[in-house]
Amino acid sequence: MDSEVLTADADTGFEAGRPRTRQVLLTALKLLISLGLLAVLFARTDLTSLWRSVRAASLPWVVAALGLYLVQIVVGAWRWGLLLDAQHVTVRKRSLFGSYLVAAFFNNFLPSNIGGDVIRIRDTARSAESTTLAATVVLADRCIGLLGLVLVAATGATAAVGVGSGRALPVLPSWLWAGFVFATVVSLEAVISPAGVARLLRPLTVFHPEWVGGQIARITDILGRFRRSPWSLLNAFAGAVIVQGLLVIFYAAVARSLNIPIALSHLAVIVPLSFLVQMLPVSVNGFGVREATFSFYFARLGLPIESAMALSLGSTALVMFFSLSGAVVYVTRRHPHRH
Repeated sequence: MDSEVLTADADTGFEAGRPRTRQVLLTALKLLISLGLLAVLFARTDLTSLWRSVRAASLPWVVAALGLYLVQIVVGAWRWGLLLDAQHVTVRKRSLFGSYLVAAFFNNFLPSNIGGDVIRIRDTARSAESTTLAATVVLADRCIGLLGLVLVAATGATAAVGVGSGRALPVLPSWLWAGFVFATVVSLEAVISPAGVARLLRPLTVFHPEWVGGQIARITDILGRFRRSPWSLLNAFAGAVIVQGLLVIFYAAVARSLNIPIALSHLAVIVPLSFLVQMLPVSVNGFGVREATFSFYFARLGLPIESAMALSLGSTALVMFFSLSGAVVYVTRRHPHRH
């Protein structure tokens, strides 16, 4: 077991206890942006109509949406397990599912979308006997998920053009397909030629030759294991596409519960795009920028801003409600990394 895991109990990865003035200021700025955008959007929204739409939501469709979200969590945990298996890291599926739930809670209730990744890394670092290995697997999971997201968006945009509603698209299908092909080629190159990745990272050794060199060697070895497990990567990618597809259907179920007339092909575009926008570190958990993205797209479709706000906020509320199960898991489970 490397020294990273041995010291994992002594710190949180965020240098706990040190002054965090810069982090506090950045969080305050993100909060200001989120609140500002929401204030502008709500000022343009008929709140009475919005509340009436939410109150009239169909309960069976809401329950169906929550069920779909549960399935995508299961598939996401399975995909993560495939990548760990490719690295010869054995973790019980039940533990991975629980960790995934906890990660969902932290992602939704912390002012950062990487809190869940920290949980997943810590939960698998001991089994992997390396924090670097655990972190690289989570990063690979994120990258594969991003590929699946862009593929679903490109497919949805192409379908929208096919049914004659492509004018409403804020981005051309060709751009999305080009982005998917480019990201796929870069990802494949990293797996096929780990030595090339090592050469790209080698300049970083000027900061700490021994430590950085060791990390580069470890990452190269990890990529080599992925290269020797192509089926694991292919299945993980298939899982990523399924997860993104389930999220689109989840939003479709919420839209149906709110009686919002929007085609599945357009949801296949707006949902991935909203997730891409939320990755920008300019808001608190995507609040404000996500609603602005939905409002902009809905306006192009000729749908009222009330529908955009209801779908965006309603779906987010359901996700946050579901992720509370992760808090229950976190409180009730044992914490092997605690003394």
